[in-house]
Amino acid sequence: MFHKYKAHYRDNLHLAIPVVISQLGHTLVQTSDTIIVGHFAGTISLAAVSLANSIFVIMLVIGIGISYGITPLIAQHNGRSNYAECGQLLSNSLLINILTGIVLFAVTFFGSQLLLGHLDQTPEVVRQARPFLNLLGLSLIPMLVFNTFKQFAEGLGFTRQAMLISIWGNVLNICLGIIFVKGLFGVSPMGVKGVGYSTLIDRCVMATVMGIYVFKSANFKKYLTHFVITNISRARCLQLLKIGAPVAMQYAFEISAFSAAAVIIGTIGYHEQAAHQVAIGLASITYMMASGLSAAAAIKSGNYFGGNDHHSLRQSAISSYHIVLVFMSITALIFAIGNNLLPWIYTTDKIVISIAAQLLIIAALFQLFDGTQVVGLGILRGMGDVNIPTVITFLAYWVVGLPVGYLLGFPLHLGVKGVWYGLVLGLMVSSILLFLRFQFISRKYKNLNQPA
Repeated sequence: MFHKYKAHYRDNLHLAIPVVISQLGHTLVQTSDTIIVGHFAGTISLAAVSLANSIFVIMLVIGIGISYGITPLIAQHNGRSNYAECGQLLSNSLLINILTGIVLFAVTFFGSQLLLGHLDQTPEVVRQARPFLNLLGLSLIPMLVFNTFKQFAEGLGFTRQAMLISIWGNVLNICLGIIFVKGLFGVSPMGVKGVGYSTLIDRCVMATVMGIYVFKSANFKKYLTHFVITNISRARCLQLLKIGAPVAMQYAFEISAFSAAAVIIGTIGYHEQAAHQVAIGLASITYMMASGLSAAAAIKSGNYFGGNDHHSLRQSAISSYHIVLVFMSITALIFAIGNNLLPWIYTTDKIVISIAAQLLIIAALFQLFDGTQVVGLGILRGMGDVNIPTVITFLAYWVVGLPVGYLLGFPLHLGVKGVWYGLVLGLMVSSILLFLRFQFISRKYKNLNQPA
């Protein structure tokens, strides 16, 4: 089997590794914010970050999902050597993503004013979460500008630059976060707001640098001959949204289920809420790395789909499943073995650490399901199949996962662990159904293209 897929393992990993690192950058911003606040601002502030992030991450993944609309289209047109269309798609995608960022910021801002006070959370947690959430919402606009250029470059197979920008952006975010939160070099201590400002500055710098790279690099000259910022086409915008909007809904259904779980857990107490943030922060790191593999799988399946090579598409997709299964098995072992040590990265509160250690054992259980379901979404997205996967994600998380989690957590008195067991079930259902969908679609196209 290894020799059968060896070439695809190599090609997929060569494309995926930089994408994984740059995707990881989105989560590491939240992770570094959590670590800085947990160590320098205390448990209440850590719970405030958990509450704000649980709402913000829904806006984040909606924006990321919308921006993903360009990647499979670019990959397909590049596979057909239709270079002029790539630049025109970039013009339309940039407009869509800027408008999306503005709308998501408005929703975040008004949501922080109207919603946070009515979620039965600790009052001090709400007070600290509100300004932090507003700053995160504003940072969505530059983040989506960065993502526009990132997805364009990655759709063409250029993944290294976005990776490097993400790495240095996170270094900047960490340095500024410590300075602002703790109050160094003459800056007054800002508490939770400090990491909000550091995130906003970091994302503005990343958007600027990524845009300069795309427009100045010789790699993209033949693709940008028809790039005109005012060349907006209703047909192309609809084409981008036809893929991007369902992808945004797929991510939103999954992430909002975890966000709803955070709010539900917050009604138990702020220690449980902080522990949830620690465990979900660690699980989010592995999830975003798997989503990098998913993005690479979408690019490869888009290339093969555009070139009408369905045999290679199927082999490449299966090799992506193999890669993510190996990777997530390793992370599951790390969570299981290090469950008592890993929470110390975020906090020294022993109550929070004790609860988080139990949740990490559950997180170890869902690693394989989490990895395979996100790769399945990527493969299907590259093939242009986004509507049925959207229905699958809704059913898995909101019809199965969250209701079962609530039932186990409250009526059956399993508490925070019960809520997490429900999330595991949702991930398992999503993983299995998406794999069956891939099998059905790929075999159908393969059979259609076989000679009579």
